[in-house]
Amino acid sequence: MNYYQLMAAYNRWMNRKLYTVCAEIPDGKRREDLGAFFKSIHGTLNHILLADNIWMDRFNGRPRRYKLGDEIHADYEELRTAREEMDGDILDWVETLTDDWLGEPLQWVSGIDGKTYRVLKRILVAHMFNHQTHHRGQLTTLIKQLGYEPGVTDIPAMPMFTVED
Repeated sequence: MNYYQLMAAYNRWMNRKLYTVCAEIPDGKRREDLGAFFKSIHGTLNHILLADNIWMDRFNGRPRRYKLGDEIHADYEELRTAREEMDGDILDWVETLTDDWLGEPLQWVSGIDGKTYRVLKRILVAHMFNHQTHHRGQLTTLIKQLGYEPGVTDIPAMPMFTVED
């Protein structure tokens, strides 16, 4: 398993864990402004999925469907379903990555500052996974502040690494 495959598996595992915990939180609490980058738990979950859509569109040469700030789904279960679909797409996609593709630059105009960027794809794929982890870290804090338990979030705790005694 290479780095990208590991991070895609970790991404799915953590998203399933967090969405399961978040389903226990009443919708009003999930949407409450808790002072996070994207205000609420729902806003943060939406942002992670939004950014993944933007990056996957860029990586796959598709027209951009979303811009920062868009709400993909107002309904929690629809957001959860879209997250699950995206995680499956990412898992399938990382299987197609080649050293040649990863070594190519990607050029795009940022929706944040309007500047043109040109960065190696291997750095951008690593960034996509880092971005997910960064904001999931914020989610675990928000979840804990509301009195819920997200559980262990470390890669070695993934079921694939569990050794039965």
